Amino acid sequence: MNKILLDVPNESLLALRVSPEDAGRRILLAAAVKLYEVGELSSGAAAALAGMPRVAFLNRLAEFGVETFRLTEDELRQETSLV
Repeated sequence: MNKILLDVPNESLLALRVSPEDAGRRILLAAAVKLYEVGELSSGAAAALAGMPRVAFLNRLAEFGVETFRLTEDELRQETSLV
């Protein structure tokens, strides 16, 4: 596993009203959500980045206004016809 160090201004921590540890978890989750939203990470990879199970990650997406499933109507038909 790799470690990445970030400089976070004290003002940001004060504005978020969180400890540095909590800020780190929130930043990782926000990054994972955004990378999932733009299609750079799968939900499983994004969940791993956020350090949580995939189902828990998918449940948290709504907090960020991100849709859990992004299938078109045709894709949904294809997926359900395979069942």
